Amino acid sequence: MADLSKYRNIGIFAHVDAGKTTTTERILKLTGQIHKTGEVHDGESTTDFMEQEAERGITIQSAAVSCFWKDHRFNVIDTPGHVDFTVEVYRSLKVLDGGIGVFCGSGGVEPQSETNWRYANESEVARVIFVNKLDRMGADFYRVTEQVRKVLGANPLIMTLPIGIEDEFCGVVDVLTKKAYIWDETGLPENYTIEDVPADMVDKTEEYYEMLVETALEQDDELLEAYMEGEAPSLEDIKRCIRKGTRDLAFFPTYCGSAFKNKGMQLVLDAVVDYLPSPTEVDPQPLMDEEGNENGQFAIVSTDEPFKALAFKIMDDRFGALTFVRIYSGKLNKGDTILNAFTGKTERVGRMVEMQADDRNELTSAQAGDIIAIVGMKNVQTGHTLCDPKHPVTLEPMVFPTPVISIAVQPKDKGGNEKMGVAIGKMVAEDPSFQVETDEDSGETILKGMGELHLDIKVDILKRTYGVDLIVGQPQVAYRETITREIEDSYTHKKQSGGSGQFGKIDYRIKPGEVASGFTFKSSVVGGNVPKEFWPAVEKGFKSMMSEGVLAGFPVLDVEVELFDGGFHAVDSSAIAFEIAAKGAFRQSIPKAGAQLLEPIMKVDVFTPEDHVGDVIGDLNRRRGMMKDQEAGLTGVRIKADVPLSEMFGYIGSLRTMTSGRGQFSMEFSHYAPCPQNVAETVIAAEKEKKAAK
Repeated sequence: MADLSKYRNIGIFAHVDAGKTTTTERILKLTGQIHKTGEVHDGESTTDFMEQEAERGITIQSAAVSCFWKDHRFNVIDTPGHVDFTVEVYRSLKVLDGGIGVFCGSGGVEPQSETNWRYANESEVARVIFVNKLDRMGADFYRVTEQVRKVLGANPLIMTLPIGIEDEFCGVVDVLTKKAYIWDETGLPENYTIEDVPADMVDKTEEYYEMLVETALEQDDELLEAYMEGEAPSLEDIKRCIRKGTRDLAFFPTYCGSAFKNKGMQLVLDAVVDYLPSPTEVDPQPLMDEEGNENGQFAIVSTDEPFKALAFKIMDDRFGALTFVRIYSGKLNKGDTILNAFTGKTERVGRMVEMQADDRNELTSAQAGDIIAIVGMKNVQTGHTLCDPKHPVTLEPMVFPTPVISIAVQPKDKGGNEKMGVAIGKMVAEDPSFQVETDEDSGETILKGMGELHLDIKVDILKRTYGVDLIVGQPQVAYRETITREIEDSYTHKKQSGGSGQFGKIDYRIKPGEVASGFTFKSSVVGGNVPKEFWPAVEKGFKSMMSEGVLAGFPVLDVEVELFDGGFHAVDSSAIAFEIAAKGAFRQSIPKAGAQLLEPIMKVDVFTPEDHVGDVIGDLNRRRGMMKDQEAGLTGVRIKADVPLSEMFGYIGSLRTMTSGRGQFSMEFSHYAPCPQNVAETVIAAEKEKKAAK
């Protein structure tokens, strides 16, 4: 039986290029899992094993690896930093107990670090901070920690201080023990000496030691009181307080170093052991009832409980379908039969493996706290609960963002349709933010995703991994429709054609709902003019029409319907008659209620060198952007704006041209907003033309 207090399930997350994958490589090297370190820029890192990842030097899917440090078992997940793959970060955080937030020493807190930090806050994941790349030009540890305070609203607890900066960075001072760790120039992680603090840093170390101890002891009133009265706390007491504060998210132990140059990594690994929680120390996952609400019970992390686990990722590789599972309670043995609480079907566990990124080690059993992969599960999808058939339970499911961009694709050769269908089916199972549908009128296959890069990579995977060459159409924006004013209306459905007829009369109000409320229905009928048993049919009729608006056939958002009167016939009225009446009412009334087209607005974050700020802002204004914020940093300026998605296609090319290749940007969906009249007219005309052509 493994000791759960020696488990650490951690994720590594940050902005693109802050050095997450390199940090993971160093962890694997230090823990003896790999003997030759692979570099991202050579396309040889262990966790970036997809062709597309090696080529582009970015992480696309989260990879899981297991390793040991000081007799503690680490399950590490290296997550992507790119905004188009946020879903990978989100679902990884869901099953982790702790994390390492990596920040670039010169770039500081960048757009995607904010998004990932927000996700980690929502998931209440304890973290340590690692300020990386301190050997780079423009690196400044103290500026980055200040940004963590200001931009993220987090409290960094500074545990190490850098010795030298940029080219002269050679080691770190451990504030807690007041010792200096100095590495030599061989670049080997084990070649370091522990010395006294350099003379010019003694005062600074004392100052930070005082701050560290005071902040830590706030977690224990008695110790703080004794400290105020001049009694020095023991190292064990301080560590215990840091551990408690880290777990309660009161502060985040902050380390510095250079993963690429192998400096400072050991202290980060020690921090994972010392300060991040084990599976038993994290608040247990809530269980859900059939309606999807919390039922007051929890998945207690213990091997004595019945088996409960969450499938958080599906991956298809050369060995077949892999289902990544985080086990919360109980044990799982090879050959066990488990229940999928979502589908109600049972499956037998044939093979279980422990993942080493692209390699795997066969397992015969696993237990609470483990992150493993099960081979060959049939109908399991991301977010499904797997449990003991005798004790069915449901864990809190995952919520995924809806795609905002789509492209039409078709195979280059006629015989490719079936091949494409099978491949896309596998890819949709792997990535819940990637969706596919068939346009009924044209028969085209429509791929939907989170951004241009997201879809670009999907098309690339189809071509290389599955051998399907595609003809790709222009990117399309996911518009929506809504209404702008309240109206009262009445609709009667009657049909008489021999035998029993159909009759349903409804009087109703339709008005704009709250933003992001979707569709809401209520009935205030009194006196039985529309009998209660027909109300659900009226609601169903209206709701079924929300998927296609009257302007250009886009889904309708934020509508509130109130049924306040009507009429029925003792013989001819039925649920179906009232449902048909509601559908007719929708078609009749939405045009009268000021139908309006909505477009997706993106939160855009642009980084540009100072001398190009004017050009970038001018260009964003031309793209109908609303400026939100502008922030000068050491190496350039960050501009935040809200810009319609339809204006952002191909933006990276324009930005590179404007900034001589030095600009960067990221964007994520923010909200839907009304389209200007001229844009709406163009979109509606184009949709009508499309339909006419079909």
